[in-house]
Amino acid sequence: MLESVKKTKVNQKVKMTPSEAIVETLVAEGVKEVYGIVGSAFMDMLDLFPTAGIEFIPVRHEQSAAHMADAYTRVSGVAGVVIGQNGPGITNMVTSVAAANMAHSPMVVISPSAGTPTIGWDGFQEADQVSIFKAITKETVKVTHISRVADCLRTAFRIAYAERGPVLFDIPRDYFYGELEDRILQPHEYRVDARGSGDPDFVEKAVELLVQAKNPVIISGRGAVDSDGVSDVVAISEYLNIPAAVSYMHNDAFPADHPLAVGPIGYMGSKAAMYTLKEADVVLAIGTRLSVFGTLPCYDIDYFPKEAKIIQIDINPRNIARTHPVEVGIIGDAKATTVELLKRLKEKVPSPKPNYERLENISRRKAEWEQELIDLAMEEGNSMNPRRALLELTKAIPDNTIITTDIGNVSSTANAYLKFTQPRRHIAALTFGNTGFAYPAALGAQRAEPNTPVVAIIGDGAWGMSLHEVSTAVEQNIPVIACVFNNHAWAAEKKNQVDYYNNRFVGSNIQGPNFAEVAKSMGALGYYIDQVEQIAPAIKEAMEKRQPAVLDIQIDGTNLAPPFRRDALKLPTRLMDKYKHLDYKQWGN
Repeated sequence: MLESVKKTKVNQKVKMTPSEAIVETLVAEGVKEVYGIVGSAFMDMLDLFPTAGIEFIPVRHEQSAAHMADAYTRVSGVAGVVIGQNGPGITNMVTSVAAANMAHSPMVVISPSAGTPTIGWDGFQEADQVSIFKAITKETVKVTHISRVADCLRTAFRIAYAERGPVLFDIPRDYFYGELEDRILQPHEYRVDARGSGDPDFVEKAVELLVQAKNPVIISGRGAVDSDGVSDVVAISEYLNIPAAVSYMHNDAFPADHPLAVGPIGYMGSKAAMYTLKEADVVLAIGTRLSVFGTLPCYDIDYFPKEAKIIQIDINPRNIARTHPVEVGIIGDAKATTVELLKRLKEKVPSPKPNYERLENISRRKAEWEQELIDLAMEEGNSMNPRRALLELTKAIPDNTIITTDIGNVSSTANAYLKFTQPRRHIAALTFGNTGFAYPAALGAQRAEPNTPVVAIIGDGAWGMSLHEVSTAVEQNIPVIACVFNNHAWAAEKKNQVDYYNNRFVGSNIQGPNFAEVAKSMGALGYYIDQVEQIAPAIKEAMEKRQPAVLDIQIDGTNLAPPFRRDALKLPTRLMDKYKHLDYKQWGN
């Protein structure tokens, strides 16, 4: 009888305001912090945060908010939450929400919109936010009545986790006020975190392919990280002695110090990985969509095998065979499916025999590539070789350091130099490719793991888009170290103008202040570095002081990586007499 009474009380609806319903749902979801800029539209809800135990982290630009939430999610596994003023506050997040969408990061965007009495009048700060975000989110959930506030927010979280991406929770600003009756559900009551291990018949087909394979190769991706399945990928690699590469800019998806690790594929990745993959007859792709950009030729190596039989494991059926034809597609959780696959393999092949000749070749290739990276770093330049700076930086940081990388010349070259032994350490801008990602992402990563060193690798162009957030780091005491590789250029684009436009530099040369001094003026540590020997001591001091720090690293602006998109660039043709001198035929041979 007593249990029945207790159950009735638990299930009873209670009176609450919509603001209270939202906040209590956030609490049930384990949300500890929300990123954004204060606005009148959601102030009634914001007033509840301190009492509820939710911290509001104010940024200097709303784009930074969603980058912070994206990285927070990748490190913690908990969906990030962002909010802004209706109209411009929310539209300022378009780029960073689009980036999170491409990165498959669960996120909820609380989107206050114009009040219901004024919708459609083009009033102050009005925008059709649902239409704007429809193409860059997994779903847009619109609150249609105050009684549905908690229900709609639950739906947003359910879809964000299920489809791995951001969801817009659009709520008219007057719907924060009023009264409703509802009960706050716990996440297990409205969404499922456990995922299956795929169709058993398809798993069996995958086992048969792997057993018959002569040169199988694993590609481990983001799904292995998000499912906490990297150790299981290692187990299957070890059991069959299969070399393992990591997908583009997910260098933490397989421990780099493992003998079977061959490194990252994709732009500026590992030649050892590429040559190994080129010879594969079976590819086991675990938790990766095998993106087009991430499998393009690099170093003039067309490495992705055309004839190999691909086994692709992905939680999202949309990703199976989307970019490359597969022999076996398994819709399943990366960890659960890998565990089941290994179990079946052990039943099928109790004592697999290693191919020692192949393992020796892999070891040799890795050693050769490592030496090549060092040799390239030691080449002299007009000033500091950016590869040398990257090499010294990676030597100076502890093994457990979280590294965020932007997009651009040096950030992408870092793909070859960044090695991780633990998952959730590599937070990259990925295939949306927007600049200004790395620093706010580093702030979010640091919030997720306050006691872990966090370093951001950024070019000076991208730094111009994010240095304002040093104020956030100082204000919130977030001890991130920003390593600004300063070559006074939008260097990736400059390389295009070198190779395709006869060194005609339009818009690619940039000048900036002494970023170390700017950092100091904002209350952070600042280091101006023009000698390679200064890098390690600066990193050491910044980590010991545990304060926000900026390293302005002066590097050679002529030492540039190959173009990102040779597949999408052409040498110029000019037809009008006025522009004939710009035609490739006039200056090329």
